[in-house]
Amino acid sequence: MRGMFGIVGLLLTLAIVGLLAKKQLGALTTTAAPAGAASMPAGATVQQQSQLIQQQIKQDVEKSLQQPLPMPEEK
Repeated sequence: MRGMFGIVGLLLTLAIVGLLAKKQLGALTTTAAPAGAASMPAGATVQQQSQLIQQQIKQDVEKSLQQPLPMPEEK
């Protein structure tokens, strides 16, 4: 009897984890395209898309490097 409850508990846990995994995977496939994807030309090749993404990343890194660092508070 105790073994039966253990098996039922494991199956129930497996079902819950499966449902949660399915829900998360479904959310991944329905997410919006990256922000830069809207500015990509419709007929862009993979190479052009890659170059555009690289340029956007480079611009983002340069922008973040230009921001001043917060000064640590003195105690």
